[in-house]
Amino acid sequence: MTKHRVAALAGVALLAAACSSPPQSGPAPTPFPESAPSSAAPEGSFSVVATGDVLIHPVLTEQAEADGGGKIDYRPLLAGVKPLISGADLGICHLETPLAPEGGPYSGYPSFSAPPEIADALKDTGYDTCSTSSNHTIDQGSDGVKRTLDKLDETGIKHTGSARSATEAAKPLILDVHGVKVAQVSYSFGFNGIKVPAGKPWLANQIDVDDVLAAARKAKQAGAQVVIASLHWGVEYQHDPTAEQRSQAKKILASDDVDLIIGHHAHVVQPFEKLGGKWVAYGLGNSIARHSEPRGDTEEGTAARFRFIRDGDGWKVDKAEYIPTLIKLDAPIRLVDLSTAEASAQVTKALQDTDKNVLALGADKDGLTRPGK
Repeated sequence: MTKHRVAALAGVALLAAACSSPPQSGPAPTPFPESAPSSAAPEGSFSVVATGDVLIHPVLTEQAEADGGGKIDYRPLLAGVKPLISGADLGICHLETPLAPEGGPYSGYPSFSAPPEIADALKDTGYDTCSTSSNHTIDQGSDGVKRTLDKLDETGIKHTGSARSATEAAKPLILDVHGVKVAQVSYSFGFNGIKVPAGKPWLANQIDVDDVLAAARKAKQAGAQVVIASLHWGVEYQHDPTAEQRSQAKKILASDDVDLIIGHHAHVVQPFEKLGGKWVAYGLGNSIARHSEPRGDTEEGTAARFRFIRDGDGWKVDKAEYIPTLIKLDAPIRLVDLSTAEASAQVTKALQDTDKNVLALGADKDGLTRPGK
């Protein structure tokens, strides 16, 4: 499949060619196919696929070493979702952990430092950009932030949520997606009690509704036509969104400056909800992780897929889907797209669980669907 075209733009001074608007009219958007990959976006629309936490526990690295014949290679681990991610016009991941130097040392919970090879695998899988603000962002201090962003730059994955300087933090991330300028902002509820280093308040973004809205407004002023907020929030292992999550989502989506919220952190699937005509996915669960405890729900995740179409002078989601995923723990560990998986008792249970959790707030009544259901 030809790689989708996404180019990064930042700041107010954008290249004229990148700023050209897509056609005002064109063929009517075609529906997503029933299988996981979406077709190339028809003229006048684009697709976004976002997934949950990329949390590299040591056992995943052991699997990657086995797959790489002694070298660390996470690509086989993620290969099951590659058609889904690479089939989108914009693939969004959440890289929860800071990256270690080449060759280590590596560490897992509670203070993560993951092998940098995970970034290469994310790029190969088809991700274009990653949110990087999480409760683990500053586990390894400012050096960890710098290493992580340097590696993402090296692989060609864009990023937002943490920064190496005040100048970088102040510059909106805006991506060119089929001629549409799409911005991403990223914020976390906190950093596990670790204080942001003195004099570096820009190192990682912490959720404050006013700050989120200010960043979105700045992105719109810089030329963004669509703004996606990636929010790391909620209570771990709790399927229900908290009252604070729901209140924050309502306030953020009430603004004309934010068009979609993608949530993560709970490590289990939380509901989707439509608020004022816009979508929030409160929690997508884990993309890839390997918790020793709790087990069961933490292996179940979901990808969120949205199609944006032109709506007058702006853009809106006209199709919203969720695609359940499962981390299969029997050797070898693999991330599986359940929309294309062979039927089994484990697959049936995961689908039933994800349906229940995603639709707990009645999102199906507002048009949210699952391919093949």
